[in-house]
Amino acid sequence: MSENILSIQNLKTYFYTRAGIAKAVDDISLDIGKGEIVGIVGESGSGKSVTGFSVMGLVDPPGEIAGGSVKFKGQEIIGQSEEEWRRFRGAKVSMIFQDPMMTLNPVLRIDTQMMEAITAHEKVRKDEARRRSIEALAMVGIPSPEERIKAYPHQFSGGMRQRVAIAIGLINKPDLIIADEPTTALDVTIQSQILSEMQALCRKTGMALIWITHDLTVVAGLAHKVAVMYAGRIIEQGNVQEILDHPMHPYTHGLIGSVPSRNKRGEPLFQIPGMTPSLINIPEGCSFRMRCPYADDQCLVAPERVEMGDRRIVRCHHPL
Repeated sequence: MSENILSIQNLKTYFYTRAGIAKAVDDISLDIGKGEIVGIVGESGSGKSVTGFSVMGLVDPPGEIAGGSVKFKGQEIIGQSEEEWRRFRGAKVSMIFQDPMMTLNPVLRIDTQMMEAITAHEKVRKDEARRRSIEALAMVGIPSPEERIKAYPHQFSGGMRQRVAIAIGLINKPDLIIADEPTTALDVTIQSQILSEMQALCRKTGMALIWITHDLTVVAGLAHKVAVMYAGRIIEQGNVQEILDHPMHPYTHGLIGSVPSRNKRGEPLFQIPGMTPSLINIPEGCSFRMRCPYADDQCLVAPERVEMGDRRIVRCHHPL
């Protein structure tokens, strides 16, 4: 078994609003080993991104981490001081956001921002920081990086800005990268190139990667392990091939069945009935029971995590 880079145990992240408590992340546990790629999938609002923000210490009021543990290389990181978080973010764990303008400052040139990302954690000469910045831009497919590094963010297209944000995330070669749907705005060719680079980097350096997405086809070709989230909880996790070939939770089965390529030509696309419940008003028992074709009275009681062998975990009274 590989050494765990990150170990999440019973993590709870709640947002306290006037309407009530939104349980964005509700008692999830997940281990990520050295060099391992883990995909976190689920519908919008399932808690995927908040899980990433919790690991990075980026949950601010009215949100807070209400319980649980997050250990990085065996050391607890919840409750660190702001100075410790500053040393931690970017150097040990880096996050690539869905919106590149959460990473980029619109009034600073790209070279200034990339070089600052290096010098904030290492004492290196200016020319060395620039060289590494240009290499990172070239790696994510930006043409003429020596010239483009002098530009401002507004001089790039949305897809090019996203590539710059990915380059900044990779520039310090952190032990763990959390990628929150970073290739959504990119064309298929560049997406494939970046995914290939990420895989190669994980193999070569032992870097671990959490890939947050709603796209199962990306996870199928990228990840070793997958965790399926629904209404703030991980309802199934395990080896990616096993879960995609033989899903055990009805929600996972529905997600896979919703992929257009699995529907017959000319027939209506399959979809999971109903809507994701409000995180402020999650129904009692199994949160998926209102949409599940197998639900019965037993589902009025919340199912526990059950290990099905070989680190396969499912949270369901009626696994398929």
